[in-house]
Amino acid sequence: MKIIIAGAGAVGTHLAKLLSREHQECTLMDADPSRLEGLDTDYDIMTMLGSPTSIKALQEAGTDEADLFVAVTPDESRNMNACILAHAIGAKKTVARIDNYEYLDTKLKPFFRKLGIDSLIYPEVLAAQDIINGLKMSWVRQRWDVHGGALVMLGVKLRETCEILNQPLKELCGPDDPYHIVAIKRGGDTIIPGGNDELRNLDFAYFMTTREYIPYIRKVAGKEHYADVKNVIIMGGSKTTVRTALTTPDYMNVKIIERDQNRCDRLNELLSDTDTMVIHGDGRDIGMLMEEGIRNTQAFVALTENAETNILACLTAKKLGVRKTVAMVENLDYVDMAEGLDIGTIINKKTIAASHIFQLMLDADVSNMRSLMVADSDVAEFTAAQGSPVTRKQVKDLGLPTGVTIGGLVRHNVGMLVNGNSQIEAGDSVMVFCHEHNIKKVEKYFKPRTLW
Repeated sequence: MKIIIAGAGAVGTHLAKLLSREHQECTLMDADPSRLEGLDTDYDIMTMLGSPTSIKALQEAGTDEADLFVAVTPDESRNMNACILAHAIGAKKTVARIDNYEYLDTKLKPFFRKLGIDSLIYPEVLAAQDIINGLKMSWVRQRWDVHGGALVMLGVKLRETCEILNQPLKELCGPDDPYHIVAIKRGGDTIIPGGNDELRNLDFAYFMTTREYIPYIRKVAGKEHYADVKNVIIMGGSKTTVRTALTTPDYMNVKIIERDQNRCDRLNELLSDTDTMVIHGDGRDIGMLMEEGIRNTQAFVALTENAETNILACLTAKKLGVRKTVAMVENLDYVDMAEGLDIGTIINKKTIAASHIFQLMLDADVSNMRSLMVADSDVAEFTAAQGSPVTRKQVKDLGLPTGVTIGGLVRHNVGMLVNGNSQIEAGDSVMVFCHEHNIKKVEKYFKPRTLW
């Protein structure tokens, strides 16, 4: 595929690196030469100096032959205009990064498609959704819903209280059992487990289950003593903070601590229709945290622009007794360190955004896709096409690539787990777990052979 990315910021650069690993024909363009410096030598991509709203620059980049045009500059208007121009020049699909929540209304999709914008992406909204999912289940590090929650994947850090440690998985996860373990992160390694593998203390395990068995997973994982989240403190008044506060369930009480007085005033305006309390101060100040009831807080969320600050703040909150901590870590070099320090849930906007853009590259029908940084893996929801290879054999005979496992499927809105004897049918929504980002190797199994 030929892909053009406009904007060599955090999201654009990360996406370009992903595409270079997939050996896609990728051009990264930006009007600032310092942003492009060294990228074409370090990665298998082309760089181009130019404005994404310049017709001449777009033509020189080969936009007329582009399969996908992605505009992810910091300027929403520029991104939308670039996509409109790219579509007019001949790009097959376009994606624009935005920061106006109104544009995400599903009723507006036909309007934007008519303009030439196929998809809109708002990274802060996507990050807020992940944060809220984590807050709703205090004992879960990551949650991913398939087909509206008919099938659920839960990422859980296992402790000594877990009831299913040190037992072969073939004795725990039979065809009729209510969950499957689709992956295990142990130290620096990700394991796609077989029947003889075992769960161990401090493993990060990914459970695939159906909605009604979530309480059972909580019990066997030894997490029943985790208190449900009612009181939340958020450090930092970023855009992600605003989107999180606006979508927090009514039963949660939210306090935001922000150092900048002007930003506090703006937060009060943006959140005037909510019960959110905005506090002027430093979220690293232990005295202030004590005054604001940190001892009676079930979740602490650090969303400043500084990864080190967020990590240290979460460590402090844990020492003060907060069980659930969430840290925004935009520097990928710090992700492993944060995981090693047992920070809790780690949020990275650029990987979330890149995952949503990446799924548009796939020829198969993919309705959802997420990158799991901790496990160096992707999880995707494929729809099996009529006559596709995945529908012609039982799962055990499909010959899936190494590091790929099918965790479950949704058929007629009913979630069910998958084993080797399962037969996937056309129209099924299938959850596929891919270690080391092998998602492109999987899509052919879900496409009709005529599209190969």
